[in-house]
Amino acid sequence: MRSSSVTDPDAPPVELPPALPEPAREDLRLEIVLGALSDPLRLTIVRKLLLEREAYDHPCGWFGFDRPKSSLTHHFKALREAGVLRQRQYGLERRSRVRMEDLNARFPGLLDLVAEWQPAS
Repeated sequence: MRSSSVTDPDAPPVELPPALPEPAREDLRLEIVLGALSDPLRLTIVRKLLLEREAYDHPCGWFGFDRPKSSLTHHFKALREAGVLRQRQYGLERRSRVRMEDLNARFPGLLDLVAEWQPAS
């Protein structure tokens, strides 16, 4: 194993910052989750996270959307407040991941449907 004093920028942080406010697992409501997923961009965000997930959270820039930052902030907030995403604040950026365990426990099969969804061309 190689030792290095330089930190790998793609490695997950040793200590995770606390998650931003989100509903508890038992408070997740199907109609609210489905409402958040009803927007094609938000559905695309969740699908991309499901299909290309890594061992760490992803910043908004990772998605490669050509949208104003304020618009993306709104969509990520809607997904977090619905309980679909967990977000953490890393300095000035927020990073996201799907709350897979919570959603699979509350709504079995839902994330499979999202992963199989194909965006309209």
